[in-house]
Amino acid sequence: MAEDNENNQDDDQTPGRGPGHGVDVVTKTAPKTKRPSLYKVLLLNDDYTPQEFVVWLLQAVFKRDPEESVRIMQHVHQNGVGICGVYTYEVAETKVAQVMELSRRNQHPLQCTMERE
Repeated sequence: MAEDNENNQDDDQTPGRGPGHGVDVVTKTAPKTKRPSLYKVLLLNDDYTPQEFVVWLLQAVFKRDPEESVRIMQHVHQNGVGICGVYTYEVAETKVAQVMELSRRNQHPLQCTMERE
């Protein structure tokens, strides 16, 4: 039996075996993904832009159905400001740019902004 122990000790000294050379356990920490910040796209009331244009804009840019578009338009008209949607920064920025461009092309002073939710 002494020979067996000696052989085992010799085996422990071979590269890849023995202290520090066995199977290592690698623990991987999963990266924590953070939810992106959300931004409200706001439509501001003015006394010049036709309500029909605002309803059309809500349908075209924000994909709102006709009833919801009228409801949002009326809210903006009565309260001075209304939320068109909540999006990630890049999407909100694009929506604001689309509204501003369409308003400008149609010669309306309608304003649209975004703010962090």
